[in-house]
Amino acid sequence: MIEPPSWQPSASLAALESRARQLAWVRGFFAQRGVMEVETPVLGRYGVTDINIDSIPAGPTPLAAGSAEAWLQTSPEYHMKRLLAAGAGPVYQVARVFRDGESGRRHNPEFSLLEWYRPGFTDSDLMAEVSDLVCGWLGCEAPRTMRYRDVFLRFSGVDPFLASNAELSARCEQWVEPSQLQAFTRDDCLDLLMSCQVEPALAGTGPVFVTGYPESQAALARVSEQDGLRQAHRFELYVQGVELCNGYWELTDCDEQRQRFAADNQARLAAGKPEMPIDQDFLAALQAGVPDCAGVALGLDRLLMLKLGLDNLAGVIAFPADRA
Repeated sequence: MIEPPSWQPSASLAALESRARQLAWVRGFFAQRGVMEVETPVLGRYGVTDINIDSIPAGPTPLAAGSAEAWLQTSPEYHMKRLLAAGAGPVYQVARVFRDGESGRRHNPEFSLLEWYRPGFTDSDLMAEVSDLVCGWLGCEAPRTMRYRDVFLRFSGVDPFLASNAELSARCEQWVEPSQLQAFTRDDCLDLLMSCQVEPALAGTGPVFVTGYPESQAALARVSEQDGLRQAHRFELYVQGVELCNGYWELTDCDEQRQRFAADNQARLAAGKPEMPIDQDFLAALQAGVPDCAGVALGLDRLLMLKLGLDNLAGVIAFPADRA
């Protein structure tokens, strides 16, 4: 297929019209459910500590006294939770977010994220609402639920909780040189197996929620013991093998969150990544009292890609990074 000139959009006008209909549909969905639309900063004083996400600095000019630089936001999560602590109630946002180093058929460094929070919901409650939204737009069957441990055992033949680090590393040798594997953590190995073995297999299972992630992959989710194992109250939705969203029964304990941020930075330093300043305003909001809630972030570009039967985000983004 001949590529259009670089000044033209990579997405067709029909795809852009479908994007407009998607946004209207999303807003109608939440209006019917009494969830308020909010806006939070695209440019903030803090990035994120998560070792798997790299923030993009917006420049050395600080936004306020005491801040070293400004950051393009990787998610509206921290600001939205500050609104929750201020009593906003259920909220959602269609946000433009930015992540460094993300490019490919299903990635773009700038993308559209639908994020929402439901006070009083558990992860199971929110999964039902995610199903209504996604299946209502795609017209697909309701997702079934499979546990993280079960999908690994079924599609990779390895127990992600009980396998030794050596066994996991050996499983990854077909994709990574042994010399490079020396720098892989346990979660790096699990992520590689998920991408190379589990996700492709999920493409043939119909829509599926994966739940019960290892505690080490909890990020901002609360953790509890289930079936004798420490597991995160986290879910991801896969449709046709494409990861659409990541949801949590949110951690609201300020002290534990502070410890997780510190552990994140230790992991970043060990991996040769820069330490990131911790968002003190977010921690202050947790200390003040973010209500018991569940939240989820859903990729609107990927959702539209599935709706239109495409396999590349360039077909639904007017000007992806190589045309921006």
